Amino acid sequence: MTLTKNKYYFEALDNYPYSLPECLEALNYALSYDPEDADSLCLMGRIYSEMLSDYEKAKLYFEEAMQCDVTNLNVPQYYISCLIDNEDYHEAEKLIDYSLKIKGIDKATLWFYRSLLSEKRGSFVNALKFLDESAKYCFTEYSLNVVKNRKKFIKSKMPKKKKMKKEKETK
Repeated sequence: MTLTKNKYYFEALDNYPYSLPECLEALNYALSYDPEDADSLCLMGRIYSEMLSDYEKAKLYFEEAMQCDVTNLNVPQYYISCLIDNEDYHEAEKLIDYSLKIKGIDKATLWFYRSLLSEKRGSFVNALKFLDESAKYCFTEYSLNVVKNRKKFIKSKMPKKKKMKKEKETK
């Protein structure tokens, strides 16, 4: 039964996000074989979050996936992204703190999300600090470039010190 469930899960994953009807069909089969499969529940949450922007329904799937397997390495990153998109910042922060303790999880991604969270809250200095932490856990050139580009972007959003001095002098 596990092989059949895995077959349908991988079929669903292969079709996501390019062919959602086939993805959903395979995912429903996978969940019918094992309704507590964290990876299948996570993918269903991703569909609701990333494709349908139904964050509340997505959160239900992610929560169920976390309850079924609290050590799953895939669920937290997508759940955190959903929480940030839904502006549930406090919940996202708590989940990041918890997820950083999971052995084997991609810490670069979690610190990147922590940076995004700070940026959305308007704390650019903290966002840069968390990107520095993310860079420590980057083990590919691509992921390091993503972090570096994000740093440049955040710095471009920060007010310039010279402008601030001139504004203070004119007052």
